[in-house]
Amino acid sequence: MTHARELSVRHTPLTLHAGPEPIFLREIAVVGPGVVGMPIAALLATAELWAPDGAPTRVTVVQRASASSGWKVGAINAGRSPVGALEPALDELVAHGAGSGRLRATTDYAAIRDADVVFVCVQTERRAMAPDYAHLLEALHGIARALAQRTAGSVPIVVVESTLAPTTLATVVRPLFAQHGLEEGRDVLLAHSPSRVARGDVVGRLLTADKLVGALSPGTAPRVASLYEHIVTQGTVRTTNALTVELVTTLENASRDVRIAYAAEVARYCDARDIDFFALRRQVNARLAAERGAGAPPCGGLLVPTIGVGGHSLPRDGVFLWWRALEGGANPAHSLVLEARRINDESPGQVLALVERFSGAVNRRSIALLGVAYRPDTDDARNSPTFALASQLIARGARVAMHDPHVSAADQHLLRSGLAGHFHRDPADALATAEVVVVCVAHQQYLRTGRRWLRHAQRLRTVIDACNAYRASEIASTAVLYCGVGRGFRKPSGVLVDAVTAGLHAVMRGVGNEAAMLAAELNARFGANEFTRVDLVKMRRLATCCVS
Repeated sequence: MTHARELSVRHTPLTLHAGPEPIFLREIAVVGPGVVGMPIAALLATAELWAPDGAPTRVTVVQRASASSGWKVGAINAGRSPVGALEPALDELVAHGAGSGRLRATTDYAAIRDADVVFVCVQTERRAMAPDYAHLLEALHGIARALAQRTAGSVPIVVVESTLAPTTLATVVRPLFAQHGLEEGRDVLLAHSPSRVARGDVVGRLLTADKLVGALSPGTAPRVASLYEHIVTQGTVRTTNALTVELVTTLENASRDVRIAYAAEVARYCDARDIDFFALRRQVNARLAAERGAGAPPCGGLLVPTIGVGGHSLPRDGVFLWWRALEGGANPAHSLVLEARRINDESPGQVLALVERFSGAVNRRSIALLGVAYRPDTDDARNSPTFALASQLIARGARVAMHDPHVSAADQHLLRSGLAGHFHRDPADALATAEVVVVCVAHQQYLRTGRRWLRHAQRLRTVIDACNAYRASEIASTAVLYCGVGRGFRKPSGVLVDAVTAGLHAVMRGVGNEAAMLAAELNARFGANEFTRVDLVKMRRLATCCVS
């Protein structure tokens, strides 16, 4: 039988129960109704939580008043999700939560001054080789000012869901709350629990993915975990200190960035020698599976190279991982993590080189790019490598048109790219004059229609498949040349298979050694006591519970 756990409070006890037993909270706040914050708020509002007096727990969403995002408040209060049309499960949850009166939204931080728990779900960025916390700090100051005017007697918990560079909770967030007279452990409890979600199924990932919770004080993380257990119903909530969670989270994404870069380098080697990368990949991954043995958990293999790496996390988190080491004067010359960033940033340029290799100079050529989102079947265009390719083509004199079935012409990332004038919602418009088509994203709409989009491209001569969307037989004809990343014709030799397999092992060992070095650096500078230090064995165990 599970037992209730009580939060340390000044006056009135606030009780959180483990497992299936109820927890009692008067109000939960979620700051930032984006791709992470909105599903968390909606799931909490529909989790049948109750206050100690038997009233329904209220979930209040705070959205800063801005010209571009202020509309989200009205949408949420009307029962509409502001996240987008590709998350139907979320739409239903928001409608149910708002309709029941448990979910509401506001732009006023004062409305959450008595919240028992505050989730901070505000995007963090990088600027050059350091974090850019402008939006996060704005939100945290708003929260701290509100909590400083608190009338409730309980000690609130503030959980930062935003990805943080290692040491941030202790060295940035804690001092910020202290500026407002709120001491960690006495007036506020601070925790960190970044979500492992992806656009297209954010609700499903929150329900099933294992969750990490770290805190600055030993008793905080288990209390936060007992609340998350009402959301993470098919996964495991694991607790540790804040520094370990910050390090594991950034390492997960940095490690994947390295594996993508390794695949890109192997594909470039193959393209230069007309070797079939995909035949090589099949043999390497079969070798890796045999090495692991039957029943062993998957640990990744040689990935599929594409036009590049976009999104929010992968282009940022390697820099986050290295931030304090760079600040302390560490030499990054041999960093695999930072070298992977350079390699992946070069990928759009490598696709441009393929275009010129198979279709000639691009000056004055009409080129259509199919797919603007950074990943298939989403509308998420953050840091899209298609933007980088389009800009490079335009700089060389090409006439560029872009299409995506999911991205809106009013998408903020498209507008910020300066390329909105090249974007078309109708594929016929994008393809009307195209001599070259680069397939950038393997949206199901492109795959299902197969060759049908070709009828719009009457002047088409070359298709460059930059995302492994098709087989040559689906596109190539006497009039149209089909080629793509890794699409050579020569069979890989056994020597090459051996070398690539050994190389992948060496690279991942190198990442492990790099992570150990960075952890030792962080422990030496910031590990104040046994609880706050990073344990390498535990770090590895927590990292392996990430599905990617």
